[in-house]
Amino acid sequence: MLKTIFRWFLLLLVAIAIGLGGFFFSMRFADGPMGIVSGGAFSTGVIRTAPSDWSSLEGRDVIEFQTLAPATSRTVWLVVLNGQLYLVSGYMKTGFGKVWKQWPHYIENDDRIVLRIDGQLYEQRLQRLMTDAVIASVMTKFSEKYNLSGPGPSPDGAAVVANGDAWLYQVRNR
Repeated sequence: MLKTIFRWFLLLLVAIAIGLGGFFFSMRFADGPMGIVSGGAFSTGVIRTAPSDWSSLEGRDVIEFQTLAPATSRTVWLVVLNGQLYLVSGYMKTGFGKVWKQWPHYIENDDRIVLRIDGQLYEQRLQRLMTDAVIASVMTKFSEKYNLSGPGPSPDGAAVVANGDAWLYQVRNR
């Protein structure tokens, strides 16, 4: 009896693993991401000229973007400050982040991206900020928007970027 239960449990685990593997593999060919699961290249949307002021995105929590090499897409947090659009990738030094956060490494080799917002595609590029004067203000806004400070003193956003725990990018025209 115990052997039968164990065998069924093992079979269930194998079926779940195969199902998850199939799901993640199929997402490589999907038209964009699904929640936090990265997807394939965008196959829908209309290419538009990017606005000079991104303030219309102030109330959004996430947007989709696609790297070109490789052509994969994901959702990402955003902040708009003085009309400029900023994206962040956190947890870069954690074990979890090293496995999950591959897109910043893709950007090191090819900084071109495509943003997809409400069915509109914007061909842009990402510039990593490491010593810019605006970093502290942008990271403070990220912390407030996404409630990142938690209990205790709020971490110094500029220090978090400077030491590589988070990589901050400004969206720029190509």
